[in-house]
This record gives sequence, C-alpha cells and structure tokens, in this order.
Amino acid sequence: MADSGGEKKRVVVIGGGVAGSLIARSLQDEANVTLIDMKEYFEIPWAALRSMCDPSFAKRAVFSHSEYLPHGNVITSAAANITDTEVVTAKGDKVAYDFAVIATGHSETGAYTKDEKFSQNQTGVELAAEIAVDYPDKKVTIVHRGSMLLEFIGESASNKVVHWLKSRKVEIILGQSVDVNSAKDGVYKTSGGQTIDAECHFICIGKPIGSGWLKETVLKGSLDIHGRLMVDSDLKVKGRSNVFGIGDITDIPELKLGYLAQRHAGIAAKNIRLLMKNANDNNLNVYKPALPLSLIALGKKEAVAQFYCLSCIGRLPGMIKSGDLFVGRTRKQLGLLSELQ
Repeated sequence: MADSGGEKKRVVVIGGGVAGSLIARSLQDEANVTLIDMKEYFEIPWAALRSMCDPSFAKRAVFSHSEYLPHGNVITSAAANITDTEVVTAKGDKVAYDFAVIATGHSETGAYTKDEKFSQNQTGVELAAEIAVDYPDKKVTIVHRGSMLLEFIGESASNKVVHWLKSRKVEIILGQSVDVNSAKDGVYKTSGGQTIDAECHFICIGKPIGSGWLKETVLKGSLDIHGRLMVDSDLKVKGRSNVFGIGDITDIPELKLGYLAQRHAGIAAKNIRLLMKNANDNNLNVYKPALPLSLIALGKKEAVAQFYCLSCIGRLPGMIKSGDLFVGRTRKQLGLLSELQ
C-alpha cells in the first residue's frame, strides 16, 4: 500500500511465532516488512510433541522464515529496544518503522537454527500421550507441582485425561516437583522424597512472557503488573497509534492458544491496511475475546475437548485435531504446500 509519495509503508514485526509469522506473511506484498526474530526458523508449536516422537513430522512443522516471507526482510536477532520511530536489535541493527507489531509471545531459550531445533522439543501432557501411544513399552512418569493436570481446562476434562493416561500405564505424581540437575545415575528425586528411575527427562514447564525487553523502552508504561502488553480492542497498544500487540504477550482475557494468536494477526493486519490508506481512520476492526474452548491431543487419534463446563474425550474430538495437528492448514496460511514435495 503506497503513500502519496509512492513508497510503501515500513512495517516491523518483532517475534516470528504463530502471530508474528502470519502478519508478516499477510503484509509482505503491501508494505516493506521486516521480521525480527531470535531464530532463523518458525516452528508450529503445537506440533512439537509429534516431532519428538516422529522426527519426520518435524520437517513439515519447522521451516525457515525465508520460506514463507520471500518478499520481506528477516533479521535473526533479539529485539533490544523500541523508540517512537525505530526498533533496535541486540546485534545493533536500527530498523525504522511506520507501524510496529509486538509479537514476542513467551521467552525462547535453546536452539536458534533449524538444524539445532530438530534435536529439541518440549510439551506436557500431550507429549506423555504421544509416547504412551507410540511406545507403549516405555515407562512414562509425569511430575506436576499443581493439584491437578491441565488446570486451565477444568476438573471434569482433567479427570478424563488422568483416567486416559493411567489406563496406558502413565504414572502421575501431583503436588511435587523435580530438580533435574540433582539427578544421579538416572535416579531423580521429587520434592516429596520419591525416587524415579529414568533414562531421560523433558522439562515442560511454562515459559515467561516475552516482554522483559520492553521494560526499559517507551512501551514500559504499556505493560500490566504481570508483564503483559495492554492493548485496545483494535489491538493497538494502549496509548499508541501505530504500534500493535498480538499473540500471547497481550493482556486479552482469553486462553493463550495458537489459533487465537492467528486471529489476532488477521485483525491487526486488516487494521494496518486501513491505516496505511488513511492514518486518521477511526473505523478499525475490533477483536472480541474468544469463548473458552480447549482441545488437547492424546496421540494421533484421540483428544479431549472442553467447552465451558462440557467436556468429551475420545475419537470424535481427535478427528478435529489429532491426526495432522493442523500442520497442513497452518502451512497453507503461510503460503506453503501442506505436504513436502
């Protein structure tokens, strides 16, 4: 979308996760888009569990940013600062913007190249389910410091998942934690004094919100007490006319799920298009927080679904998610073939 001078507007997207990748892809032909991300690749996060058990699956779920962003610019670096006019990276790049999109989600650690990523993956109950289904002879133990698994989906659905896991001989230890660094000779000790013999472990705890880099910037006043980025209903950062916040970093009162981050990207992209045409446009699209709906895969064929106080488990919800984990659909959204050639 060109301005009166014929030049395209400059859009800088910080964060190449679910939301950031999609909005960058959506705007690359209408604006000069720069994507700033710590990693050189995008990974479909909810496919990580399947990739752990089936490495060939990772080849569809992990791909370089350049594959879906051929007309944009990619800078592989963390963001270090944002001013009213530019974003500064940890490497020292200064990238001017007309519009900025903050999509840094949760803090990343570990692999930064695609090759490194193929050797790492983390998840929780879904990973245990994948292992239990694909490797039924393996002994799987879940240690969780909470009083129930999957607290966010409600007690009914949680109990269904616990029954499903136990029927497949998965041991569940609640109300305890494990210091994995103190393990000796394959023996792990829980905070409650129990010992677990294991050949390997996976750390599946939550990651902190990826807003730490904003705390000393012009947007520090736009963070709530939890570190979430406060946004208006049009997804502009509160108090800002040309900076948007999308994805898990926002304070939108809803579950932090991938498909909702994709919705954020769609709304924000529409609003940026409107503002590129008319900077004073007040008729922007509004995002409405989603209804509480959760779908957790249990292997390749089954899943548990929770909608309000209703829950169900088995093949029916599994038909919705578990087969392909929405990988084909996500690839298509990014302009890639659903299957590798």
